Amino acid sequence: MKLYKNFFKRAIDIVASGSALLVLSLPLAAVTLWLHIANRGAGAFFLQERPGKDGKIFKVVKFKTMSDARDADGHLLPDAERLTKVGRFVRSTSIDELPQLWNVLKGDMSLIGPRPLLVQYLPLYSPEQARRHLVRPGITGWAQCHGRNAISWQRKFELDVWYVDHLTFVTDCKVILTTIRKVLKRADISSATSATMEPFNGNN
Repeated sequence: MKLYKNFFKRAIDIVASGSALLVLSLPLAAVTLWLHIANRGAGAFFLQERPGKDGKIFKVVKFKTMSDARDADGHLLPDAERLTKVGRFVRSTSIDELPQLWNVLKGDMSLIGPRPLLVQYLPLYSPEQARRHLVRPGITGWAQCHGRNAISWQRKFELDVWYVDHLTFVTDCKVILTTIRKVLKRADISSATSATMEPFNGNN
């Protein structure tokens, strides 16, 4: 397990992400143009600081699926109102995650691991929940395979920590196969009460 975790996993990440970026370069360029038009010039990419392994901050890159539409007071509208039709399709097919292949190639992320969450959540984690940062965050992970945005934060963190303790080649293979099935079914994209996922406040 240690040999895979400390060497082979990273080697696989480099080869797989580099190859995928090369093969998908034209489709990614087409999606970039499509989103740029749909977002009315607001851009096709979304960059945000997220904590990685050991809590180190990096900038995650995703396709931007929401417009910057604001209300009369200048505040951003709710996610459900800013999510464009194109963005909804890109999210439901998980295409929005593909630019993170660049983060994987750079070493900020892994193909598989706990999803990188918001920096503002860092002080809200319990010591057990914070163990999710003992490994690189991933494009997909054990929690995504078992509910994604349709499960509670508490359950999501339990699954993230389980992955940290059971990180093996076999586990990663299970994640890849399950992720493919989830993407094809477009399952668990939203929570029961939100177009994406409710903010974590330390209690939910």
